[in-house]
Amino acid sequence: MSTGDERALVQEIEGHLVVAAAREESRTAAARAAARLGWLTDTQRDDLERQFEAEYLALARTSWRRTAVRAEELRDTYETRYRALRQRLVACFLLGCAVLAATGLLVLSAAA
Repeated sequence: MSTGDERALVQEIEGHLVVAAAREESRTAAARAAARLGWLTDTQRDDLERQFEAEYLALARTSWRRTAVRAEELRDTYETRYRALRQRLVACFLLGCAVLAATGLLVLSAAA
């Protein structure tokens, strides 16, 4: 198995674990919300818990998507800034080398 395959497998497992944790959180929150409504019948309580769980998971997915989109935007921004900084650094290095070479040539021509 290559490193890329291993990384993809780990990411897939992490994704499943995150979803499982979100489902458990949604079930717990749904049970808490339904418990406060003591007048509900068992059928109503089950229906409310299912709807609450579905809504909770939908909100979590939306939040994850927004986070992923924002992370991509930030990555693009920082990669652009990094490239510009690297170009400036290379330009300054080359300019410094040119100045040093010119200075060396001037010193050698003055000594001769």
